Amino acid sequence: MTTAVELVEHAPATGHTLPDAAGRALASAGIVEASPDPYTPGRWLLRAGSKVGAVAVGVPGGEPVTVRITPKVPVGRLLFLLGYSLDPTGAWRDGQVDVGEHRDLLPALAHAVERQVDRALRRGPLQGYRATEESALVVRGRIREADQVRRRFGAVLPVEVRYDEFTADIAENRLLRAAVERLLRLPGIPRAVRRRLLHQRSRLAGVSPLVRGRRPPSWQPSRLNARYRPALRLARAVLEGSSPEHTPGELAIDGFLFDMNKLFEDFVTTALCEALRGSGLTCRLQDPHHLDEADAIRMRPDFVAYDVAGTPAVVADAKYKAGKRDGYPDSDLYQMLAYCTALGLPEGHLVYARGNAPHAAHTVRHAGIRLHQHALDLDRDPAGLLAEIGSLSRKMGADPPV
Repeated sequence: MTTAVELVEHAPATGHTLPDAAGRALASAGIVEASPDPYTPGRWLLRAGSKVGAVAVGVPGGEPVTVRITPKVPVGRLLFLLGYSLDPTGAWRDGQVDVGEHRDLLPALAHAVERQVDRALRRGPLQGYRATEESALVVRGRIREADQVRRRFGAVLPVEVRYDEFTADIAENRLLRAAVERLLRLPGIPRAVRRRLLHQRSRLAGVSPLVRGRRPPSWQPSRLNARYRPALRLARAVLEGSSPEHTPGELAIDGFLFDMNKLFEDFVTTALCEALRGSGLTCRLQDPHHLDEADAIRMRPDFVAYDVAGTPAVVADAKYKAGKRDGYPDSDLYQMLAYCTALGLPEGHLVYARGNAPHAAHTVRHAGIRLHQHALDLDRDPAGLLAEIGSLSRKMGADPPV
């Protein structure tokens, strides 16, 4: 039997009866804020931050503990933010993300991945040429002369050859198989979705599995793999996401987590780049700069746009946090002031996921720098949310094409 803990993103701490080893593992892995209840032995106070998803903690000689963290935004909206960040010009633009009837994050993600993989494989697995090196009894392709001399010492057979093989064992299929297998290991995947994932894995049975610990293979968009692209984008999210899959101490932790801070930042910066497309500005994300003349103090704004002369024109930072009752956090203003000062800009923009007002602005004394704070409404439908980003880009001083 499994001990299940249900938490909500950024909700107040709640008490849960857990083995002490599991509580310590959750705290050390940084999954949630965890501390023992000072008044009740065996009880832990848990508070979720910006990470959402599910993890399973194995407890030696005891019941495993599963922690599920529910996002505050609807799951369909979260997957839209994810999909748009990965591919803003693709199928995600209309906001139609197939999550079925699932309202929890992992079941919805698994359902979406399985549906996209099914569409990708509907006409059979994609095939392509893969460079292969092997020892053979017949000459095929080109003989690797240096390897033949070094390994065979003058023997005629076998022959060290290199050839291009037309096969389904290519990077695209290996990525799909790896994402399916990753989902099958996660806790909380519904039986029906798990059964369909197993079917997709069987369709990719002839594809080599990825070696754990190595970087996933790369692929390049082409006309041939166009039908694979939505599935490959989601597979990338599954494989490269925040996945606690390690062993702190004696306990094994496995699961999948989205960091809402990173997800919101990726969406805002990607959407701003799309909104400014054709405006003459060049966008750079996580653009490295230095605050001081000695280049000792590094800073990295989320978004900087440059004009045709290569001069910074717009700077913005995305903040997945709520405004305080009396306004937004002051520390964010100090950070943006530093960006504007170093970049020589008269204005800077902070973009929040939610807030008490849609817009606020402050003019810095003796500097004249104006700091803007914008709040996006993530409860809006995808079209309305993208329209809000377009309006925001115009407030930043750029006029994207209509």
